Amino acid sequence: MCGIAGWYRRGGRPVPRSIVAAQCDAIRHRGPDDSGDYCDGDFGMGMRRLSIIDIEGGHQPMYASEGRFVIVFNGEIYNHEELRPELEARGVRFKTHSDTETLLAAFAAWGDDCWLKLEGMYGAAIWDAFSRTLTLARDPIGIKPLYVSEQKGGLAFASELKALTLIPEFNFDIDERAVYDYFSFGHIQRPRSIYRQVVQLEPGHVLRIGPEGNSALKRFWAPEIRLASGRSEAEWIEETRSRVLATVRRHMLSDVPVGSFLSGGVDSAAVTAAMAKQASSRITAFTIGFPGNSIDETAAAKAIADHLGCEHVVRPVDLMKARDVMPDVQRAFDEPSGASAAIPTWYVSKLAREHVKVVLCGEGGDELFAGYKRHQNARRMDFWRPLIRAAAPAAAVLDRLPDAPSRRWNYARRHLRRFRDATLLKSGFQRFLAGTQITSPELRAAVFAPDFVRRCERPFADFENEYFQDPEWRRQSMLQQFMLGDLTVHMPSALLGRLDRTSMAHSLEARVPFLSHKFVDWSLTVPMELKARGAGKYVLREAARPWLPPGILERKKQGFQMPLADWFLGDFNEFAREAWNSSGAAGAGFLQPRAVDRLFDEHLMGRADYGKLLYAITMFSCWWRNVRAKATTPAAVVA
Repeated sequence: MCGIAGWYRRGGRPVPRSIVAAQCDAIRHRGPDDSGDYCDGDFGMGMRRLSIIDIEGGHQPMYASEGRFVIVFNGEIYNHEELRPELEARGVRFKTHSDTETLLAAFAAWGDDCWLKLEGMYGAAIWDAFSRTLTLARDPIGIKPLYVSEQKGGLAFASELKALTLIPEFNFDIDERAVYDYFSFGHIQRPRSIYRQVVQLEPGHVLRIGPEGNSALKRFWAPEIRLASGRSEAEWIEETRSRVLATVRRHMLSDVPVGSFLSGGVDSAAVTAAMAKQASSRITAFTIGFPGNSIDETAAAKAIADHLGCEHVVRPVDLMKARDVMPDVQRAFDEPSGASAAIPTWYVSKLAREHVKVVLCGEGGDELFAGYKRHQNARRMDFWRPLIRAAAPAAAVLDRLPDAPSRRWNYARRHLRRFRDATLLKSGFQRFLAGTQITSPELRAAVFAPDFVRRCERPFADFENEYFQDPEWRRQSMLQQFMLGDLTVHMPSALLGRLDRTSMAHSLEARVPFLSHKFVDWSLTVPMELKARGAGKYVLREAARPWLPPGILERKKQGFQMPLADWFLGDFNEFAREAWNSSGAAGAGFLQPRAVDRLFDEHLMGRADYGKLLYAITMFSCWWRNVRAKATTPAAVVA
């Protein structure tokens, strides 16, 4: 695992080595063990390394074909040992045991055909010194980040935004569409970043740029749903069990100890159990507890760890003190992030790094096996849509119901209104987008600054056309469209960035066995009924059942979230309000200050649950304070 950065200035303008070194220093937390750089006239790149595989021999940059190709690479290639015999048959003579050398040899031998042969997570930069061409590639699911900025005739890239903003000739202006995304979804939708001049390289894509002309973008992977038939339920369960064991085994490849995150839920339990069954030594599992709160899963995690014979490391966290780390959590992102799960992930990453360099996580299980509440809602919407359409006048009564003294009543009324409105949308993709938003169009109209709404608000059909253009996808069922949305939009925009930033902030490598593209390809053949049955993830639950203690799989899904509604009913409400007012964010021109004050007041009175939006406002305030304090992007500050 590493952090990488570079600058292809082009036009014969030399890239100072000091700039590349500064870029790498900015992301030292991603790789505190080693560093290296390479400069070739108007091109330069470098890396920071967290040594995991071939600790002595894996130094980067690495060279191939008599110096023609040079690579810096962030990630891991889990099947690199399996690729070596084929490459050796072509005359390659390996000098190290590093997966970086395997990746570079694969590219030199197969060109862009290499990417689908790789099983792993990566953001890679390869320089062809003969043709003076830069190739950037990102893994199919988007597990590892790679940001790109094309300005002044050149191109810069980096694993994190903070390394890009050091390029002296570049400008970085806040993208108001990104801010709209943030206050609509709680995160910035890919491929955008908070800066207008920076985008993420899309998952499963290669970008190439030579000494002249424009850069070229090419896609090498996309998800395809090809449901298989002819197998019994028992056969599917057994195959799921076998596939989970195989992907976990590959992800355990390491020359340093590997642990696991264990929350007590199905996904992390299945991964930890698969590790325990195949490890040569005792697995260490890490859990964050919130004593006395409904989100605490320590007891369930302990039962699983004891059953599997794991060493179980638990750290209790005072929920009310968690607010103290919010500025640190936000700083790890370089742009506003409203994912409340970042706080427990930040804590458990900090805990794990005290013991290991690598952990395996259960991310992706919900997305691949229909485990979210929104997946259950997709099926309910399919069922209720004809009735709601037929009874539209009666359903409109929800809009006229007054607030009540009961907080539960007010929350339920607003939830029903959102369910009704989403059900009436025309496609599964539009309903997915509505279901992943933290604000409704009506709430945005009330809270956003009028000019901001006018410039940015769009119907759900426009979002659908932006993200889901494949005609084949539009022929899929409602639930399949929800799952494609999760896989291609929500995960690379929110979940995977959250995991990468919070783990790498502590120099911890977090691996996701469910998100190998080969495992993903297989999962898209599993019949939907075997995924969505019951509370969801049926086939995964049954596959893991023999490994886990009785009763664990019958627990209600908890989720790795903070209790935001309750948080903003107590002292945290005042803390968040003060952050909003003192940071200067209230004067940024995106939200109406009086409307935000009403949100705080109405939430405190129990009239509505604005917890997700208020959390997003709080984290935006932390980010805004950082931007103003650094004063490195003065043109970006919109006042």
